[in-house]
Amino acid sequence: MAFTAQDVKALREKTGVGMMECKKALVEADGDMDKAVDFLRERGLAAAQKKATRIAAEGVVLPYYDAQAKKGVVVEVNSETDFVAKNAEFQELVANVAKTIVANNPADVEAALKIEVEGKDLATVIAEKSGKIGEKLSLRRFAVMTKAENEVFGAYSHMGGKITALVKIADCDEEKARDVAMHVAASAPQFIDRSAIPAEHIAKETEVLKKQALEENAKSAKPKPENIVEKMIAGRLNKELKAICLVDQEFVKNPDLTVAQFLGNGKVVEMARFMVGEGMEHK
Repeated sequence: MAFTAQDVKALREKTGVGMMECKKALVEADGDMDKAVDFLRERGLAAAQKKATRIAAEGVVLPYYDAQAKKGVVVEVNSETDFVAKNAEFQELVANVAKTIVANNPADVEAALKIEVEGKDLATVIAEKSGKIGEKLSLRRFAVMTKAENEVFGAYSHMGGKITALVKIADCDEEKARDVAMHVAASAPQFIDRSAIPAEHIAKETEVLKKQALEENAKSAKPKPENIVEKMIAGRLNKELKAICLVDQEFVKNPDLTVAQFLGNGKVVEMARFMVGEGMEHK
């Protein structure tokens, strides 16, 4: 019995298994959809679909480097429980996912899950491990960086991979880069410097601070002149922006220095900070 690409897609939607494995199953089942589902269930792949509605908000975020390719990545792979996140098999899966992403440089998670790994797509590799471990496992996100000759990577993982930061810094040594990554993990800056802050963000923050200042001034027994109020708003805005920019923050290992002062001639080019389950629904 012949089958079409639409049949492969339908089987994927029905079972949650990768396209390549669905195609193999239909070949084995001579195009019969029910037999193909049974074939996948026998292999433990379709079982992963039963876990699809479960919440997987635990897991790890880990970094990986490929020195030869001059690439680094930080990935988040989720599990349902923290116990499984500490499992050696799960950790091995995360490492495999990270290596696969660095080697192929996919545009997004959807593209990553289609990458072929030893005759299977990555989605199937994860599904097979999910079936074996007995929990829903999923690749949530990743960030890939490629460095130039004058750049180095720095990475830091906190609490066994609950929070991981990866930075790329120009004209810097690896020890300093790691210290900056530790700072990023601890302080959670939103932007590298002020040039990276969207104009809309600054405009919104200015509007909020202006409203606060005007209300305070109106209630004051001795209202300040308009030019003084404007200076007060500017000062508060400067403080707010300093708090969210990496280079302006007080360095965690020496609060007498900003991160920029600690780096000297070094310049942070890219940064990524992932925290497990950030923004996700938890049980």
